[in-house]
Amino acid sequence: MEHHTLGRTGRTVSVIGLGTWQLGADWGEVSESDARDVLAASVDAGVTFFDTADVYGDGRSESVIGAFLADNPGHDITVATKMGRRLEQLPENYVLANFREWTDRSRRNLRVDTLDLVQLHCPPSAVFTSDEVYDALDTLVSDGVIANYGVSVETTAQALDAIARPGTATVQIILNAFRQKPLDEVLPAAQAAGVGIIARVPLASGLLSGKYTRATTFAANDHRTYNRDGSAFDVGETFSGVPWETGLEAAHEFADLVPDAVPVAEAALAWIAQHPAVSAVIPGARSVKQAVANAAAGSTPPLGAAFDSAVADLYDRRLRELIHPRW
Repeated sequence: MEHHTLGRTGRTVSVIGLGTWQLGADWGEVSESDARDVLAASVDAGVTFFDTADVYGDGRSESVIGAFLADNPGHDITVATKMGRRLEQLPENYVLANFREWTDRSRRNLRVDTLDLVQLHCPPSAVFTSDEVYDALDTLVSDGVIANYGVSVETTAQALDAIARPGTATVQIILNAFRQKPLDEVLPAAQAAGVGIIARVPLASGLLSGKYTRATTFAANDHRTYNRDGSAFDVGETFSGVPWETGLEAAHEFADLVPDAVPVAEAALAWIAQHPAVSAVIPGARSVKQAVANAAAGSTPPLGAAFDSAVADLYDRRLRELIHPRW
C-alpha cells in the first residue's frame, strides 16, 4: 500500500482509505456486524484512513468506527469526520456555537478527546469565503477539540476558495474518470499550497466498477434510486452527476481501456491514487470482498501515460459537456 502525507495535517495515511457513508445509511441496509467486518478487513489490507460524517446514519457510522477503534487499541488510523448538515444549510448556521455542539457529538461517537480532522460538509458557497467561519475553526484547533480542519466541496470554485485559506489542511472533492474538472485548477493549486486532496465518489457510485447493466436495480433507500434527479441532495453525489444511461455506456468504454490483468474498479481507483496531488482516495464498501478489492488499488503498478490519455479522451467525448459547466 502506498502512503501519502495528508496535506497540512502532516499525518501519513494510506493512499486508499475507506469512505463509510455505506456503513451509516443511504446505500441499503448494512448490519453493524458487517460494518465492523468491513473496517477490520480494510485495516488488515493496509488502510489507515477512515472518512465519515456526523449525519451518516445520524451518527451510526461514527459510532461503529468509535467502537471498532476502542476494541482495537494501538491502531494507526486517522479518522476524518464532517459537520454542518445537522441543520439547514444556511450560512448563518455555520457559527462557533454550532461547531462546538457538532464536534462534541462526534467526539462522543468516536470516543476521542480530539478529532483528527473535521471537514465542513458541503456548505453553501458563502461559507467558504467567511472570515468568521475560519476564525471559529481556528478556535476549535486552539482549544484542542480538533487537530485539523478541512472542507468537503461540490464545486471547483469552492475548493479554490478554501485552498487560499492558510488553515485549510485538506479539500475533499468528487474526482474520478467521469469528474475530471478538478484536474484543471484544483489539484495544481492544492499541490502548490500543500493542501491534501481527498478524492470522494471515486467509482462514480459504482458505475466505474464495470459491473452495472441496464438491468441493475438498487434498494428504495439507496440514493442511487431516489437521488438520480438531485431531489434529496446535490445530484453530483449520485453517479457523479452523469445520467444513468450515459454513465453505463461510458463505463463500458472505460472497462475496455483497462489492461487485462487489472480489475476495472481497481484501475479506476488507481488512476486517481497515482496522481501526485492526491493524498487519499475514499471508496466505500458494503462487504469484506469490496473492501479488500478496493485496497488493492493502493499497490497497482503505474497505469501509464497511454491509459491517462485514453481516459481523458473518453471524458472529453462523452462527459465534458455534462460536467465541466456545472461543477
